[in-house]
This record gives sequence, structure tokens and C-alpha cells, in this order.
Amino acid sequence: MGRTLVIIGLTIVAIGLLWPWLSRLGLGRLPGDIFIQGERGSLYIPITTGILVSIALSLLLWLFSR
Repeated sequence: MGRTLVIIGLTIVAIGLLWPWLSRLGLGRLPGDIFIQGERGSLYIPITTGILVSIALSLLLWLFSR
């Protein structure tokens, strides 16, 4: 359990460090991502981006488990 949490944490840190380059790929601005801007603030719900990231991670984990 501890090893899994460390791996998840390191993955989150890596994504955070790589985010400037990942944003150039268009992630976060895909059709299907919801962005609502109002007078008091904004709301961003990355539905399509979340689905694509989930599919990519599922494929990677499936390949590593084989």
C-alpha cells in the first residue's frame, strides 16, 4: 500500500512539473471540456480531457501488467 501511494504521488508531481509542455498539446481545451465564467469567478470541468487521460493510463497499466 505504501509503495503504491509513493508511486501515485511521484506521478502527480511529474505531471505537475510537465504541465507547461502538456498544455501545448491542447489538453484542457478540448471540445467537451466545460468552462463557465461568471462575475464572481470561473468553473472548469475537463470532461473530455479526463476521459482521454483515463484511457491513456489504462492502456499504459495494461501494457505494464502483461
